[in-house]
Amino acid sequence: MNRVLFVCIHNSARSQISEALLKRACGHSIHVESAGITPGTLNPLAVEVLKEIGIDISGKATRDVFEVYKSGARFTHVITVCDEASAERCPVFPGALNHIHWSLPDPSQFEGSHDERLVRIRELRNEIERRVHAWCETNCEVEPA
Repeated sequence: MNRVLFVCIHNSARSQISEALLKRACGHSIHVESAGITPGTLNPLAVEVLKEIGIDISGKATRDVFEVYKSGARFTHVITVCDEASAERCPVFPGALNHIHWSLPDPSQFEGSHDERLVRIRELRNEIERRVHAWCETNCEVEPA
């Protein structure tokens, strides 16, 4: 079984969205978690755009990637969803077969009104969903029809 860890800076939006979408896409055949380099608080816009598509993460806490590392958890895939410089700060997880990087914009840097930021985070959610589905095509078992 694949074990996937998504990592971003604060575990407040990108990695949380990625975790939720991967669980929905092929959660029957994988184990998926997320964490952050310096955990923050859950981004309310991330909660909002996931609720729009029927996923509720409002009760999720953010996690520290170094605590996950120290716990001895093993992953087959570690996917960083932040910029290149930040991704380099992630610990190397022993046994991880694949280290993948998806460079995605940081929603905490989105500016404008609530509605303008919501539009941008929807675009981010849709981009993550596209990448998750592409990843699943080659890495997830398909449930029988």
